[in-house]
Amino acid sequence: MTTPTEPIPIIGGTGALGAGLARRWAKAGIPIVIGSRSAERAEEAAAKIREAVPEADVTGLENREAAQQAEIVFLTVPFRAQSENLNNLREAMRPGQILVDCTVPLAAAVSGKATRSLGVWQGSAAQQAQEMVPDGVTVVAALHTVGAPTLADPNAELDEDILVCGDKKADKARVARLIELIPGLRAVNAGALEMARIVEQLTPMLISVNSRYKVHAGIKLTNLPDTDHWA
Repeated sequence: MTTPTEPIPIIGGTGALGAGLARRWAKAGIPIVIGSRSAERAEEAAAKIREAVPEADVTGLENREAAQQAEIVFLTVPFRAQSENLNNLREAMRPGQILVDCTVPLAAAVSGKATRSLGVWQGSAAQQAQEMVPDGVTVVAALHTVGAPTLADPNAELDEDILVCGDKKADKARVARLIELIPGLRAVNAGALEMARIVEQLTPMLISVNSRYKVHAGIKLTNLPDTDHWA
């Protein structure tokens, strides 16, 4: 698989999921841009990854500047921060970009339980994101079921599927290629963006399972073909 020449900007890269993804991609030799509301916090997070992965090419920037660094941008913030971040990115993002929304509407956003989800008027957090991004920006939903603790553990081996939802196969394929640069992750075409309403519900279920069994379980689908279905 060809290594991308563009960096991967991660908005919310100072959080658990974003930092875990950044570390895994950096270890795979991919340049990363950590985005945060504070450029100073972003650079602090980047420095931690460079310390853990000495060969890492990681920089930290303020969110809007980070979002301008590549055509595919990952949003890894909690649901309570999704709208604020997307509003702040309106002037930064441009037509032709892809926003990969990893948001899950957990009830924890309103002091509820993480094993429960919130209803979203648009149907899902990803569909809400599609309404909020500028015209010409496409939203793809992914990375809802991979656990931040597993990503952050350098000794943990991944072996799970990532369900990718979006309305254009070509856009999903580009995102899938980036996801599969992380060893042990397989991207699966889960259908149109509206399917995100189902995929997002898997997160509270997994949180419940993991709490019950004291593990960090993921999702693995059976009987899929071994051929490259993104070609």
